[in-house]
Amino acid sequence: MKRLLLTPGPVAVPSEIMVEMARPLIHHRTKEFEAVFAQAREGLKQIFQTENEVFILAASGTGAMEGAVVNTLSAGDKVITVNGGKFGERWGKIARAYGLEVDEIEVTWGEAVSPAVIKEKLESDPSIRAVLMQASETSTGVKHPTDQVAAITSKRDDVLLIVDGITAVGVFPLPFDELGIDVLVGGSQKAFMLPPGLSFATMSEKAWEFNKTSDLPKFYLNFADYQKSALKNTTPWTPAVTLIIGLGKVIGGFMEEGMENIYRKRELMSLATREALRAINIDLFTPDAPSPALTVGVAPEEIGAGKIISELQAKFGMTVAGGQDHAKGKIFRVSHIGDVDRNDMVAFISALESTLGSLGHDFTSGVGVAKVSEMLGTA
Repeated sequence: MKRLLLTPGPVAVPSEIMVEMARPLIHHRTKEFEAVFAQAREGLKQIFQTENEVFILAASGTGAMEGAVVNTLSAGDKVITVNGGKFGERWGKIARAYGLEVDEIEVTWGEAVSPAVIKEKLESDPSIRAVLMQASETSTGVKHPTDQVAAITSKRDDVLLIVDGITAVGVFPLPFDELGIDVLVGGSQKAFMLPPGLSFATMSEKAWEFNKTSDLPKFYLNFADYQKSALKNTTPWTPAVTLIIGLGKVIGGFMEEGMENIYRKRELMSLATREALRAINIDLFTPDAPSPALTVGVAPEEIGAGKIISELQAKFGMTVAGGQDHAKGKIFRVSHIGDVDRNDMVAFISALESTLGSLGHDFTSGVGVAKVSEMLGTA
């Protein structure tokens, strides 16, 4: 039975990328590797839409998140964290681990943060040095209004906006320089269609000013070292050579297809999948602010998400993600990133209909498949 990975990370990796990474290994201190790195380096700048360096770390996305904190802030600094899911919660854990004072905005899971709340906190407390948030909260499928928050923080020289874009960069437009974001991070196992193991980070000039006085401990994640090495088309420490070779291939494909086309495809798959779920009487967990990276459905209470997920895996070879913490057993999450296309979305809705029908859910058979097929067309 063919396996189909439909989780929002790790994602399905295209076969041509796997073949590229299966080539004989090359040494990382050679002209050959520097040429590969240079291609990836320049491509990342285009995808992040920045003139600044984008650092390539041999670490998961959490490593880049930690690096964003330790390279800009100082012991005792006060920060706002937006906790609307497991990864928003992680910002608070990282900040507290380094002795920062955390003012946490708790957002109901499935909802986006209000920029007005952030603005009010910044205006009432001049000691706040940074806002830490997700552009796309993977655990809930929410797209937070990064652009609106950036419009607030970019007017302040004393406040940074640090953004987790791990399921945002490469999924929808998030122009770093234009918006005035100060630190933006990404990861390989999401829209970049690679196995886990790489993360990315870029910093604004304002963030580099903060870096001059930052006193938090940093060694492996010292971005100043990565900045110097990038100018020589390498990294300060041993890079994940195979993954960077794959990254170069991925970026080449992105440039050929065009980022706007990629954004449109992800948005359309997301919209079509949401409408298909509505057609088969499945509520959406994130109806008002959905991220195009994934769709999150609420399992019928009498069935539960666990049965749906296990049936899809056992009968159809499809792996989707469940909920975390208090959403566990209540929601299921299907990805629109990685090596997935319209055929995969049609197959998923068909399998979901079959699964729900066998579990006693009330809906008209075939309407979900018809809806997703109609909306995706030849996408």
